[in-house]
Amino acid sequence: MKIILDAMGGDNAPEAAVLGAIDAAREFGAEITLVGKGEEILNVMRGHNITDLPKGIEIAGAEDVVSMHDDPSSVTKTRKNSSMIVGLRMLAEDRGDAFISAGNTGALLTGATLIVKRVRHVRRAAFGPVMPNKTGGKTVIIDSGANVECTPEFLVQFGCIGSLYAKKTLGVAEPKVGLLNNGTEDSKGMPLQKEAYALLKKADEAGLLHFVGNVEARDVPLGAVDVVVCDGFSGNVLLKSIEGTAMFMGSLVKHMFKKNPITMLGALCVKSGLKEMMGMLDYREIGGTALLGIRKPVIKAHGSSDARAFRSAIRQAMEAVNTNISEELEACLANLPKEQSAND
Repeated sequence: MKIILDAMGGDNAPEAAVLGAIDAAREFGAEITLVGKGEEILNVMRGHNITDLPKGIEIAGAEDVVSMHDDPSSVTKTRKNSSMIVGLRMLAEDRGDAFISAGNTGALLTGATLIVKRVRHVRRAAFGPVMPNKTGGKTVIIDSGANVECTPEFLVQFGCIGSLYAKKTLGVAEPKVGLLNNGTEDSKGMPLQKEAYALLKKADEAGLLHFVGNVEARDVPLGAVDVVVCDGFSGNVLLKSIEGTAMFMGSLVKHMFKKNPITMLGALCVKSGLKEMMGMLDYREIGGTALLGIRKPVIKAHGSSDARAFRSAIRQAMEAVNTNISEELEACLANLPKEQSAND
C-alpha cells in the first residue's frame, strides 16, 4: 500500500508533513511518497539529523504550490506542476492508493473531481467528517462544505454514500440516517428538505438505507443518528458549531480545575479520564476528512496540521484503502428508484 502525501500543503509545510510521514512509516509500516520541493523536504530531514531517506519514504518532485488564494476552478490548468495536482495525477495513474493534502480545500475538491474522477452515478463528491457522540459511537456529517447549493437528488445520494461509509469504516451494521432540519416533523424545513425527506423515505422503503427522519442539530452530538445528511452550507455550520462548543467547554473545564489547590487535586484524580475525553475531540488524533464519492481515497487534512495530525491522516488513509467502498457505492446508487437515479 502506498500513500501519496502533499508535502507542501498546510500552514506548517513541509516540516509537519515530512515528520508525520516518517512517524507513520515507522509505526504503521506505510509506504509514503512525499510530493513537493525535493530540496526543502531534504532540508527538513537534515534539520532533524536524518541523512538518508527513511525506509518506506520516497520523494516525487513538484516545484509549484497551490496557495490558499488560488482560484479552485482553475488550479488544474494554472498549477499543473504543483504538489497537489502532481499528487492527484499520481493517484489517478495508480501510482498510489490514497492521497492526502492539507492545502486549499476548494482546489482539492476540484482536482480530485477532474483528475481522479467520481464513482459512477455520483453527482457530487462530499466531505464526510466523523465526529464522536454521547453514546460512545461516531456520527458521519455529510456534506460538511463541498456543496453549498444542493438538490434533493444530491441529498439522497449523500444518504447512501454516508450510510455505506459508516458501515465500512465505523462498523455499524445498519446505520441510522437522519436529515438535518429545524424540527423532527416530516412537514418541517424548506422545499429542499421536504423533497429530500420524501426521496430518502423512498430509498429506505427500497432497502437502500435506514432513514429515521429529520434530526435537529442539538441531537447530532447526542448520537441520535449515525449519519446526518445536510447541504454543504448547513453541514459546515453544524460542524464548526460542534467544534467551537467543544473548544469552549474544554477551556471552561481547564479554567475550573485551575481555580485553587483543591480543584487542582481533583484534576489529578480524573487526569486519565480528561485525557481520554480531550483525545476524542482532538482533530490531530482523528486525522482528516474523507472526500466521499471519489474513485480512490482522498483525505483533506486540517490546514494547521502538525506532525501528529499528518500521522493520523496517513493511518486514516490506510484504513480507507482497506475498506474501499467504490464498487458497492456504484451498485447502491444504480439501484436508487428511477426518479432518484443519476448518470454521469
